[in-house]
Amino acid sequence: MRIRISHAIAYAYAEPARHVAQILRLTPRDHDGQHVMSWRIEPTIDGQMRAGADPFGNITHRFSAEGPISGLAIEVEGVIETTDLAGVVRGATERVPPLVFQRDTLLTAPDEALRAFALGATGGAATPLSRMHALMDAVHDTMTCVATGERTGVGAAAAFAAKSGIPQDIAHVFIACARQLDVPARYVSGYVAEAEGLPHANGAHAWAEAHLDDYGWIGFDCANGLCPTDTHVRIAAGLDFADAAPVRGARKGGAGESLDVRISARQAGGRHGNQ
Repeated sequence: MRIRISHAIAYAYAEPARHVAQILRLTPRDHDGQHVMSWRIEPTIDGQMRAGADPFGNITHRFSAEGPISGLAIEVEGVIETTDLAGVVRGATERVPPLVFQRDTLLTAPDEALRAFALGATGGAATPLSRMHALMDAVHDTMTCVATGERTGVGAAAAFAAKSGIPQDIAHVFIACARQLDVPARYVSGYVAEAEGLPHANGAHAWAEAHLDDYGWIGFDCANGLCPTDTHVRIAAGLDFADAAPVRGARKGGAGESLDVRISARQAGGRHGNQ
């Protein structure tokens, strides 16, 4: 499938900012399941933009600008060709060993309820792969996914207690449970193209990946209740949302900030089968 992505992040300040600095994780890498045909990331004001990579291998851009700045937008446009690999991630840049992703973080720390849920959801599964599928199904059935704009992301334990959350929260719940089962798991940010049968698509999205010895990394999209297919475009990965956030930054001044985000992820051409 060819997916055309448009992502605009616009800031406006009631009081002009004197300085703005941002770390952007908005650029995908090639791997066996996706090929970047074109990609452009551009701020709407003059400043310095430096490309690099973080410790997890995610492509980063560090942008900074001096004020006065009354408004700023980051505009992303691109086309990705994807192949359905049934969630298996092959050929991706890997800079840390899988065992690193067994470490709990503030956003993925479990409580007793999550530990019990993880064991109960997977107790009848015979293989590591079937355990992860059983866990995905249980998280999908238990959690209600709400739109990102409706709620601020919280940690896994709080989201599980509420039985609802944004895709980010639901990914954290899966990750927390997988790590309790001694399975390395990581957070993934990306996009999902609009497609029939996908309730959470045509925009930015989050899911999890688990590492199994016989398969390597496999994606689990608990919000949609399936393993990622050719509708999914993978951007960044880390221990949790903090490591893969599309934008993180700081500013001096700039009181009265307002934010407007517009995203489209739609099929741009023909659909291709497995290669």
